[in-house]
Amino acid sequence: MLALHELEIQHLDIPFDDMAKWATPQFNKGQVDRAGEALVANHLSKTERAEALNIINNWRAIHSYPLHIVKVNLKKRAVKVDDESVSAQRLKRLSSIALKLRRHPNMSLTQMQDIGGCRAIMPTMFDVRELIEIFEKAIAKNPPPKKDRLFDMGTSPSKKEKTISRPELVKRYDYITNPKPDGYRSHHYVFKYRSTAEDKLVYNGLRIEIQIRSALQHAWATAVEAVSTFTEQALKSGLGTPPWKRFFALMGSAIALREGCPTIPNTPTDKAELVSEIRHLYNELQVDMVLMGITATVEMLGIELGAQAYLLVLDAKKKTLEVTGYKQNELANASQQYLLIEEKYSDDPSVQAVLVSVDSLAMLQSAYPNYYLDTTAFLEAVHLAISDDGA
Repeated sequence: MLALHELEIQHLDIPFDDMAKWATPQFNKGQVDRAGEALVANHLSKTERAEALNIINNWRAIHSYPLHIVKVNLKKRAVKVDDESVSAQRLKRLSSIALKLRRHPNMSLTQMQDIGGCRAIMPTMFDVRELIEIFEKAIAKNPPPKKDRLFDMGTSPSKKEKTISRPELVKRYDYITNPKPDGYRSHHYVFKYRSTAEDKLVYNGLRIEIQIRSALQHAWATAVEAVSTFTEQALKSGLGTPPWKRFFALMGSAIALREGCPTIPNTPTDKAELVSEIRHLYNELQVDMVLMGITATVEMLGIELGAQAYLLVLDAKKKTLEVTGYKQNELANASQQYLLIEEKYSDDPSVQAVLVSVDSLAMLQSAYPNYYLDTTAFLEAVHLAISDDGA
C-alpha cells in the first residue's frame, strides 16, 4: 500500500542555493503564445524569428526543474517494481512543437501538455500494470488540492503553513486498453507542478507528461521513429506512406497479442490473417534490409563524469550520432546549444537533436535507441511474428 506522502515530492525539491542552476520564466504566457503563433507563421523576418525562438526556448527550459522532480519520483516507483526498469526525460524538440501546433491550430503553446516529458520503460506488461496501480492508488489517496491561496502562483505561504510540493493530476490517457489506430500503445499521465515553496512558485502550473510502457511497446515506438528519420516521413504524426503505416499498425497488434492486451483498431482479429498480412508487408517493404541498414556510428563529445544532461544530434544521411554531456551547472548552456543546433538544421529533416537526461551514460541507448537507429528489439519481435509459431 502506498502512503499518502509518497505522492508528495517535497523531499525531492532542491535547496534554494541550487535553484540558480535552473531556468526561470522571462516572459508572460501571452508572449509565449504569440511566439508559438510566430513559429508556424509563413512569413517572418530573421529578427522576428529570433525573438520568437528566444521566448520559446525559455518556455521550454523552465520545464526542466518540474520535469526533473517528476522524473525522480517516477524512477523511484519504477525501480521498486523492477530494478531493470529504465527512466528518462526529455524536452520537446522545436520541430515537434511546430508540427503539433500546425496539426492543432486551436492549441496555444502554453496549452501543450508534453513540453517536458519523462517515461518509465518496464521489462514486461506485468510490470507496467503494477506501476500504473501504484500511481492510481496514490492519486486516489491524494486528490487535487482545493483552489486556495496555497497554490496561487502569486502568493507565498506563511511561516506557520507547511510547505507542500506535489504534482496534481490533470489527465490520464490509457493507450494500452484503447490503442491508437497507428499501433501506438502506452499509458500516459499529465501532471501539473504545484508547490508552496516561495522559490518554486514560478513553476506552478507547468505540465509534465509521464509515459509508462513495456520494453516491447518501446521497441515498437523506437522503430517508428527510426524509420521516420531514415525515410524522411512523419510516421509518428500519421503522415507516412500507407504500406509502412499499415505494417506498424499490424505489428502493434502482434505485440499486443503477445502481451495479452487489446489489439489495434481495424487490424485482423484472426491471428492467422494478421500473420499473413504482416508477412506480405515485411517482404514488400524489405523490412530487414531497411532496419538492419540504419545503425548509427556514435561519437562522444566532451562526456565527463557527473553529466546531468546529454545533447544528441543524429544525422540520418551520414548515419552518425554526436553525444555531448553537460553537468548541472551547464544546463543553461545545454539549452542554448540545443536551440542553436535546431535552428542550424531547421530545413534539414535528416538531422535531429534532442536534450535528454538519464541516470547514466550506459542507459542512454536503452532509453533512446531511435537516436542510435537501433531497432534490434523490434526486429526480433517482427521475426517472431512472422515465424511458423505466429504472432
